[in-house]
Amino acid sequence: MSSSLPYSVKDVHYDNAKFRQRSYLKVMTQNLLTGSRKRDCLSCSTGKFLVLLLVFGLAYLFLTSTPVHVPNQVAKVSESNEKGEFKINGGISFKNLWRRAPRLPPRLPPDEKGSNTSYHIDPNMLVSESLWISRQQKVKDAFIHAWSGYKRYAMGNDELMPLSQTGTDGLGGLGATIVDALDTAMIMGASDIVSEAGSWVEKHLLDRIKEKGDPKYSVAAMKVLEHMKNLPKVEGLVPIYISPDTGDFIGETIRLGSRGDSYYEYLLKVWIQKGMRENNNFTYLHDMYEEAMKGVKHLLVRKSVPNGLVFVGELPYGSNAAFSPKMDHLVCFLPGTLALGATKGMSRDEAMRKSLLSFDDLENLKLAEDLAKTCFEMYEVTSTGLAPEIAYFHTEEYSEQGLGGGNKKSKYIDDIIIKSLDRHNLLRPETVESLFVLYRITGNPKYRAWGWQIFEAFERHTKVSSGGYTSLDDVTSIPPRRRDKMETFFLGETLKYLYLLFGDSSAIPLDKYVFNSEAHPLPIEGNTPMK
Repeated sequence: MSSSLPYSVKDVHYDNAKFRQRSYLKVMTQNLLTGSRKRDCLSCSTGKFLVLLLVFGLAYLFLTSTPVHVPNQVAKVSESNEKGEFKINGGISFKNLWRRAPRLPPRLPPDEKGSNTSYHIDPNMLVSESLWISRQQKVKDAFIHAWSGYKRYAMGNDELMPLSQTGTDGLGGLGATIVDALDTAMIMGASDIVSEAGSWVEKHLLDRIKEKGDPKYSVAAMKVLEHMKNLPKVEGLVPIYISPDTGDFIGETIRLGSRGDSYYEYLLKVWIQKGMRENNNFTYLHDMYEEAMKGVKHLLVRKSVPNGLVFVGELPYGSNAAFSPKMDHLVCFLPGTLALGATKGMSRDEAMRKSLLSFDDLENLKLAEDLAKTCFEMYEVTSTGLAPEIAYFHTEEYSEQGLGGGNKKSKYIDDIIIKSLDRHNLLRPETVESLFVLYRITGNPKYRAWGWQIFEAFERHTKVSSGGYTSLDDVTSIPPRRRDKMETFFLGETLKYLYLLFGDSSAIPLDKYVFNSEAHPLPIEGNTPMK
């Protein structure tokens, strides 16, 4: 090496080596032996004394330190940490000091920061499991309160009118609330209600119970699906009406809300319930589901302005006519269905470890999370914190003023339009259903937090002191006008999904059971039957 150059061979070796991982011992040794000042310091008695003091100090640190203990539960977030980062209290172990520094995780590009795919955990959402158990009990208490009103004023009728304190039969007079609520009571361990409901069913519906398990019903249902397989579709999407005489579709209205939702839900769920086996007689259902979801993404998914909420609109006059930015609350079943279709009921982490997620699966899971946020914002945007039956969304082509939800603090007050005839709330389950499924699949605690916020709004505005809960006429005003109706699905679905959302994820696992559109869990063929 030329003497004129401002560095030595030793410096070159150091520059080449510093990009390789080295132990802390090598770093310390090299720093002590190569620095000229340190060599001068070592040559004097004071320097030697300081070196010895350093060595003894490190030895004392290694011998007296305590290992870090990480509790089984989520580590407590430091209150002084404004960024919500985790800090674990504890000592320093010899092993932790000696190990190599961890590699930095890859950084997300700017457009992905803060997206649903890498969610930020709000410290307020990190509550103990004991608190969620107490919240689950509050849901059970709500179910018992709803049942008490029904039992007192409407036992045997289809539904309770809690304000009038009477019953009504609009669903065939089969005691629909009893039938819907029975398995909810079983899941919650409400044994008195199980006994009361079961006794009524045995006494009044015995003849119908005897037909349970008759294969003729399964054969008839599958004939309908097989027939629809061969009907013409628009990118997998179908009109909402079908003729019982000809078996052909009628009209051109395409939507995933009322009259259209269950078709898409059952394409997936029947295939799952039949065991999800490839090349069996039901594979065509999964193929139809995948084609339909591609059609949804291509023809029905849009973003609102000004804040970009992802929503699913309608084609009221067919695919060649104008798009409508209208989204029923019923469409909020879709986030849960998309997530279930992506992972087949297992958690996202497990599915990724097993390399089971395709690009379409990941895309559908992302869409599921985006739509779940929109469904929650339909609640958050109103004065009551409860969603309307129907919402419209501002787009570049569509806008109406003066039809907000009433919550001026909502970021999305200018994105969501709620027309006067659409402001009612029927205690529907679709949003909390999707929150339940997404929490099970992603583990993101925000879905529990959102579910609790919705439950609290039901408690504030729909609970009737004499027993039961009531639907509302207008969610944008306080106090809201009440409708005097407790739908059967409030006990059979809404409270059931909230109870499961706040409970242990091992209860009714989604890779062993599938919930039908009325929230009744059915064992997946080939798995352990429900006890």
